Amino acid sequence: MTPAEPPYQAIAADLRAAILAGTYQPGTAIPQIVDLQERYQVSRQTVRNAVRVLKDEGLVWARRRHGTVVRELPSQARRAVRSRQMHRDDFGYYSDPESADWRSLGPTVVSWSPAPADVADLLGVETTANVLTRARLVGASRTEPRQVATSYLHPDVARGTVLEQVSTGPGGVYDRLEEMGHGPLRWRERISARSPSADEARALRLLPGTPVLHVARVSTSSSTDRVVDVTVFVMSAALYEVEHPVRRATSARWPVSPAGEPNVPFSGADSSA
Repeated sequence: MTPAEPPYQAIAADLRAAILAGTYQPGTAIPQIVDLQERYQVSRQTVRNAVRVLKDEGLVWARRRHGTVVRELPSQARRAVRSRQMHRDDFGYYSDPESADWRSLGPTVVSWSPAPADVADLLGVETTANVLTRARLVGASRTEPRQVATSYLHPDVARGTVLEQVSTGPGGVYDRLEEMGHGPLRWRERISARSPSADEARALRLLPGTPVLHVARVSTSSSTDRVVDVTVFVMSAALYEVEHPVRRATSARWPVSPAGEPNVPFSGADSSA
């Protein structure tokens, strides 16, 4: 600690270094205030100030009945590889291996309510029309919320069906839709970034200013060629990045046809190309 450095900053620097070195892993608690008081021989308020610095930096957060817990860091971002293929297990469908073992962290909230304007447009309904909404918080474990997933189902296909139940059975909503005669479903996804709503920020434990990835998966019926479901996945853009494979189109097939003149190293003298 330098002569002008307040004690709480030195403690914060020490704890920060331990977190970044992996001494305190994401999801685990740092020592309690009383233990830090004893370790550094300082007042309770000094320790509180040090912990506040770490909270403001996004390194830790206070979790009820668990103490001050280390957060995942942006440098530990997980790649959500959306392979443009749909996979299925008894719990439902997923499009990237990272989310294969994710489960709902609580009961699905089912209601009839208007969809957001962009979703209503995809479903082909008025913005004032009630659609079946199925909202759930999903994560790898009960301590790790990963995404808010909300399904919006067209009222013409959902009303009076098992889709209104909290549990829709093995394979989830997509299996039920296909059993109703809409299979095989066709999917496409729209991916964007935006600011989270207050509810999303709270559910995902986001720091102020953290953007989210917004993935809208659109399900189209093969029998009617109409959109029957739009499921929106919201996840922290600080913790996830999306990767797609990029494949060659026919026009870019390899090997390419020989050029008119032999390829030569670029000299920098001719900028006409």
